[in-house]
Amino acid sequence: MARRGPHIAYFCMEYGLDESFPIYSGGLGVLAGDYIKSARDLDLPVVAVGLRWERGYCVQRLDAQGHPVDDFPEYDHEFLADTGVRVRVRVRGAEVPCAVLSTRRFGHVPLFLIEPVRTEDRWITRRLYEAGSDVRVAQEMLLGIGGLRALNWLGFSISTYHFNEGHAVFAGVEMIAERMEAGRSFSEAWTDTRRHIVFTTHTPVRAGNEEHSLRELRRMGACLELSNTEMRALGGDPFNMTVAGLRLSRRANGVSQLHGRTARIMWTHVEDAAPIIAITNGVHRPTWQADPFRDAVAPAERLRAGHARFKEELLGEIRARTQVAFDPNLLLVGFARRSAGYKRSDLILGDPARLSRLLESQPIQFVFSGKAHPDDEAGKAIVARLARAQETYPGRFVYLENYDLALARRMIRGSDVWLHNPVRPLEACGTSGMKAALNGVLNLGIRDGWWDEACEHGVNGWAIDGEGPADDARDLGALYDTLEREVLPAWRDPARWLAMMRASIETAVSRFTSDRMVSEYFERLYGSGPGAGPGDPRT
Repeated sequence: MARRGPHIAYFCMEYGLDESFPIYSGGLGVLAGDYIKSARDLDLPVVAVGLRWERGYCVQRLDAQGHPVDDFPEYDHEFLADTGVRVRVRVRGAEVPCAVLSTRRFGHVPLFLIEPVRTEDRWITRRLYEAGSDVRVAQEMLLGIGGLRALNWLGFSISTYHFNEGHAVFAGVEMIAERMEAGRSFSEAWTDTRRHIVFTTHTPVRAGNEEHSLRELRRMGACLELSNTEMRALGGDPFNMTVAGLRLSRRANGVSQLHGRTARIMWTHVEDAAPIIAITNGVHRPTWQADPFRDAVAPAERLRAGHARFKEELLGEIRARTQVAFDPNLLLVGFARRSAGYKRSDLILGDPARLSRLLESQPIQFVFSGKAHPDDEAGKAIVARLARAQETYPGRFVYLENYDLALARRMIRGSDVWLHNPVRPLEACGTSGMKAALNGVLNLGIRDGWWDEACEHGVNGWAIDGEGPADDARDLGALYDTLEREVLPAWRDPARWLAMMRASIETAVSRFTSDRMVSEYFERLYGSGPGAGPGDPRT
């Protein structure tokens, strides 16, 4: 079946499109969902490839002791269309036949999802990011090798394969193997393959840059016909998926200007790596921005009334979930992101005495949310600490369990201030702050990720002074100082607060939408397709 072309083929392990379709974990998936929505809006030739997760990511609730526990319920996927295409991927010496499903249901370019046909093979796609090297490698084989084969059978002409993170690099191994089977040497096949691939790296955090031993990959079948020497040339031993992504691509990018600089330093030792440019992430404006905030220069009453409405909706959500009645006249600080150590979700709890004084003397209240990875006990301990804080600071501090896209919309529209205090420079981007800014919510954060380039201190939000090496005590003190000396005085001045809301909206609309991001991908990352130059690695 011939398709108009050429296309960009976008590979990602997860897609955050709608809360009813839980095939996403966090920021990577939501970013991918926003990307394929904007590609549709802009009528660009993009197709997307992923996996159909049987149970998706977890539903995470608090037990009676306030500790997070996970469940993996089934969800409705009957709307997925069977393309009729079947592909096979050899995993651990056995052929795994896979169906290729498709959807455009949530307003995006065609999304093709690979799913094992046989029940006995569903261990591979049972859970997103399930622990265990065999299952993770098998997932990445289905995404990369299976995804590439699916696109071939579907008849798409692909000019560029975009690997969004290292999970898809086995598609590059497959492309090299195909060229070698046609008679080319490994070096020739590698050179030609990388003309067709670009790569996005998303995190400086070690856990986000996977490694597997070559012995393990050989046993799983991921090496295909490549020798250990050839595989080592691509990713080393242990085989690093990010290193392989850099060596398989003609060009790569970080996801903010600061992250681009960080990534170039982090991977400078990698020989034969693609140049890393910086293309800052963006968010899908129609999905995340509420109607009252579409125009930053709208009448003051429209902006104020719109924000009051969404704040009341969030307060209603808080009441329904926790039976805590927050005061709409108090400043509401929101914080929601994946519970991981470097994000420091519980930083503000580090000085209990000062937090007590703040809550007793100032018109302020806090709402927190965010999931921990099911296998991350340290992240779950952070969630438990936040949940216990509800009892320590009754009526002023709440934690909302089971964060998802629906709750995200409530929080980024209904909070007054959006807090983020990661260990710099480990928050590669932090797109939740962009979503909040689109709705006139003012960011208060460490100058990391997107906020490093967006913040105009005191104009569209505030920076927490934390540019040096990470120091929890210093950053915590700076957080409290900024809240007490700058944020709360601005809150007491309605005219100034409104002006800052307008500036926040204008910043996000003009510089941080996924339409801008996707356009920049086409101009700077994809270029003119195969054979395009490497671009300027300094930008």
